[in-house]
Order: sequence, then C-alpha cells, then structure tokens
Amino acid sequence: MPQGKPSSQMTGHTPKRGMIRTLIDNSFLLIAGTIVALFWANGGLELSSLPENLRLTPETYNQFIEFDLVSGWSADPASSSVETNESSSTSVLAENAGSRNPSQAGGDQHDASDHDAGDHDETDGHHGLTIHFLINDILMALFFAIAAKEVWESLLPGGALSNPRKAATPLLATFGGIAGPALVYIAGCLISGELTVFGEGWAVPCATDIAFSYLIARVIFGAGHPAIAFLLLLAIADDAAGLLILAVFYPQAPIEPMWFALTAAAMLLARILSKARVQSHWVYLIGPGVLSWFSFYEANIHAALGLVPIIPFLPHAHTDLGLFAKQELHRDDTLNEFEHFWKLPVEFFLGLFGLVNAGVVFSSLGTGTWLVLAGLLLGKPIGITLMTLIAEKCLKLEKPAEMDYRHVVTLGMVAGIGFTVALFVSVAAFKVAGPVQDSVKMGALLSFAAAPLAIIIGKSLRIKPVKMEVVAGEETA
Repeated sequence: MPQGKPSSQMTGHTPKRGMIRTLIDNSFLLIAGTIVALFWANGGLELSSLPENLRLTPETYNQFIEFDLVSGWSADPASSSVETNESSSTSVLAENAGSRNPSQAGGDQHDASDHDAGDHDETDGHHGLTIHFLINDILMALFFAIAAKEVWESLLPGGALSNPRKAATPLLATFGGIAGPALVYIAGCLISGELTVFGEGWAVPCATDIAFSYLIARVIFGAGHPAIAFLLLLAIADDAAGLLILAVFYPQAPIEPMWFALTAAAMLLARILSKARVQSHWVYLIGPGVLSWFSFYEANIHAALGLVPIIPFLPHAHTDLGLFAKQELHRDDTLNEFEHFWKLPVEFFLGLFGLVNAGVVFSSLGTGTWLVLAGLLLGKPIGITLMTLIAEKCLKLEKPAEMDYRHVVTLGMVAGIGFTVALFVSVAAFKVAGPVQDSVKMGALLSFAAAPLAIIIGKSLRIKPVKMEVVAGEETA
C-alpha cells in the first residue's frame, strides 16, 4: 500500500530542501522510525549519561507504546508508576522466556492469546486511548484512506483497473501473489506442527509494500519499462484485497453487524454533501468520516479502515491519470485535495507507526519469522509467475509485449517486500504482544531482503533498465 508517492518535480526548491522532501516522500521517516524502535527495544539507545528516568531502555519502550493518554494524565502518578513497572516486568520476563525456549514460549503465548482474546470479546475489543491505539487505529486511518483513494481512482475511466482485458493478467497475478504466500505459509505451519500457534498469520505474507516495491522496480527495470505498470496494477489490486482481508478476517472481536447501519448513514451523508456540491474535504472527514470510523470501531472491524467507505463519495474527477502521475498534483477536486493535504502528515504518521510497531528484540527470530519470509520470498514470486503463465497459456490472455518471464519472475520477487502492511497485519493477527507476535513481525521487517534478491535476479537474468525520455517537459517511455 502506498507510503506516499515518489517525489515530484522540485521546481523552485533549493537542493537541500529538495533532498529532504525526496527522502520524506520515499518513506525515509518510516525507515527511521523502524530503526529507532529496533535500537530502543534492544537496548541500543540506553545512554548512561541520561538521568535514570529518561533512559531509553527496553522497559521504557513498552511503557511508551502502552501509555494511556487519558489515565496517564488523570490517574495518581504513584499508582500509575507501579502498574507500569509491573506491566514492564511481566513483558520482560515473557521476552526472556521466549529467548530461552522459543518453542515453549510460543506455545505459552498462544495460550495467553486465547485467554486474552476472550477478554477482548467481553469488552467488545475496545481499548484505552494508548499511544499504540492512537497511531494504529486513528492516525493510520488516513493512510488506508489514501490507499482506498488510489484503488477507487483506478476503477475510473483511464484507470489501471478500468479496462478488464488490460487488467485481467495483473489481476490473476495478484491472486497468485496472495494465494501463493498464504499456501506456503500454511504448508510451513503444517510441516513445523505449529498451525495452532501461527495459523492466524496466514495473511501476513500476502501484502506488497507498494512504495518500496516501486522504488526497487525502477532501479531494476527503469522508469520506462512496462514491468513498472504491471507491478502498479498488481499492487493496486493487492491494496484492495488487503483492505478486504483486514476487514473480514481480522476483526478486533466478534463483529457487531448492527453498527453497519451507522456506516450506511455515513455514506448517505457523504453522498448528500457531494450532491450539495460541498467541496472542502474537512466537512467529509469531520462529518461522515468520524461517523464511519466510529461505526467500524463499535462493529469491531479494524478502525484503521474506518474512512474507506466514504472515499468514493468525495467529489472527484471522472477520469484517472494513473498511479504516481505527476499531473495529479494540478488537480484540485475534493478527493485530490484530501490527498494533497494529508500526504505529508501521513508520512510522519508512518514514521510513528514504525516506531510503535517495529520494536522487537533480535532474539525474536523463530518459526514465525521463517514462515513469513518463506511466504514472501518463495510464495510471492512462485504465485505471481504461475498465475501469469496460466493467464497466458491457458486463458489466452496477454501480458505486455515487452515483458517476458525473466521480468515476471524478477517482478514477483520485488513484490515480496511486504514491510508496512505485513507489519500491520502481524499486529492484527496476533493481538497479544509476546514471542509469537514478535517472531512474525521480524519476518515482516526482514522482507526487505526481497530487494537485494530481486536486484541479483535481475542482474543474473540480464535485465537492463529502460530510461525515460524527456520530451517538451514531459516524461515518455
């Protein structure tokens, strides 16, 4: 899913400002947040020169992400401190137990997960206003809203998914890129005998991180190669499937369908505002958006998806210029206004997302890690290649004329970069922090290995980048 579009032209900017914005637009903040979290959770930021209460220890990392923004301000500081210390001690003991005996810890954690899941059921899956909840469920709603915007526009005339014949092969490849990793993951669970412990995480390796995949694909294929368009088609469809999987397979607790009436009301209100020619995206966010988010929260659908239902109702252009098209920067309809305003803040939110989700101890490497990596690094390229082959040979569909199976195999490995959404699904699938969740998260983080592997595969298959030619200020292949 998109982490912001690759940098646009920086006309009028100083070189320094241009470089900073380019780094931000290309997910530097997400990477930075992830690195800080890893160092913090592993004691790499524990500076003895700081006062003891300000040291960034693994214990303070857990305290930080689980800090309740409401009770933390209103509760008695002494009692709050005691409770936090007890919670941290329990977490550290669990991590140490996992390090000493990962297999046993995994089993214990599974039991704990079952117990805690029951507790969540009794409370309808609701939480206190912790920093983790604020970022994952509230701020990330804007990230998924932008992802939904790209999916919706791709269905409009001129969009990547608007022509069924053109989109058929990438759509089948997307199916392979979801089914392949899931089957490899489940097969790994069965072979290892860990299906009851890790089975819920089957969707973790199904994700493709569109921003990082796009960057690596440009390095391998060049900006003008049709493999780029094929990857973007695949990634858009993967976005849509990912939103559906999160909503259907990973509710926070048993679904409360009566709240969908409020979702429908929010969509109707957005439609009325659109018919009334209300242009400000703020009206849609504060009105229908809040109602839709609240309905998802109460229905126990992941609240981060709460803005998705209203996106199609924001006033928008009737055609699509394509994912990452620079010309979209000049469109001022409400839907594009929404993206233009929130694109930069969402990059900062993604940095915070990395900070509160990527803090796993290096000793967390275990069964879950290898299952996720097997799904992404084996299941993705195998599934995408196999389904593309079936589409062409059995269904007589076409792939781009300048693509052969060297490009398809390499592209399949590029799509194995799961990272952001894989990390998000890890938390949704395994709701209780501990060795099991951490081992799966580590697999999502290490999916960056797909990047150098894809480059090596591309070089070995003699794929040469195709450059863009600049004609009258416009880029053409």
